[in-house]
Amino acid sequence: MGMGSIRASGGDDEDGLDTTPMSEINVTPMVDVMLVLLIIFMVAAPLMTTGVPVQLPKTSAAKVAQAKKPLEVTIDKDGNPSIAKEIFTQESLMPRLRAMAAEDPTQVVLVRGDRDVPYGKIMEVMGLVGQAGFTKVSLIAQSPGGALPSAPAAAAPASPANGAAR
Repeated sequence: MGMGSIRASGGDDEDGLDTTPMSEINVTPMVDVMLVLLIIFMVAAPLMTTGVPVQLPKTSAAKVAQAKKPLEVTIDKDGNPSIAKEIFTQESLMPRLRAMAAEDPTQVVLVRGDRDVPYGKIMEVMGLVGQAGFTKVSLIAQSPGGALPSAPAAAAPASPANGAAR
């Protein structure tokens, strides 16, 4: 193997080849190597996250309870509160709520009221729910896109005010 020295003066050597040093880098092989490495890491990364296989011990502890269905308190057009289709008065609602709160005070209570009921009446019922001992109380509102599943859509009466013919 004959390795000759590279001449800095340039020109052709005895073989007729130009022996001047190359001043540019060919990046095509480097890009090919990087793409191959990228593919290798993309394939290998999911395999590295599996973890160590272990045999878990058995336990006699109870399973975590699933979330309960929330309690719904509904206020109709006349301002009468009801729980599960059972209508109450203001006075009879409080003992029923206290009994339910004694069973599970962390249960979620959803209060929904008819749009014609004054806001103050809805707040009174929410106050009663809080006084009974429930800590998680929320309001239910209808989304602008559609009706609630449990409330059938009522037809609006025709009147000259809303553009209907007489």
